[in-house]
Amino acid sequence: MRIIDLPADRHDEVVELWRVSNLLAPWNDPYADIRMAMDNPTSTVLVGLDGNDIIASAMVGYEGHRGWVFYVAVDPGRRGRGLGEEIMDAAFDWLENLGAVKMQLLIRQGNEGVQAFYERIGFRVEPVIMMSKRIRPPANEL
Repeated sequence: MRIIDLPADRHDEVVELWRVSNLLAPWNDPYADIRMAMDNPTSTVLVGLDGNDIIASAMVGYEGHRGWVFYVAVDPGRRGRGLGEEIMDAAFDWLENLGAVKMQLLIRQGNEGVQAFYERIGFRVEPVIMMSKRIRPPANEL
């Protein structure tokens, strides 16, 4: 798998990968998320290519201390071949190059099945409570 930054003309393909991977939520606009990530020098969307096909993704961002990873996906028909670990290694390297001291991710309730994968590649559950406050209404309320 060859890993690159998401080309500007391939947003539909990565959103489709996220859709078939059950990563989309009605309150998030995936196209707006892509634009924000790609327009910021401390974030990107990495995609894994097999030939010309997008088969994996990871949205990566750095906030000055920690790195965050979102929209991690592998084409459902290609899972179990190490591609998830490969895209996560690329995200780790990308964040390490920016100076991040820690890599973090969130798992939505209902998607706990991926926890074993992340634990296998070195992540651990942290004793924290995640809280948030909306600055803008969710996309499905606009």
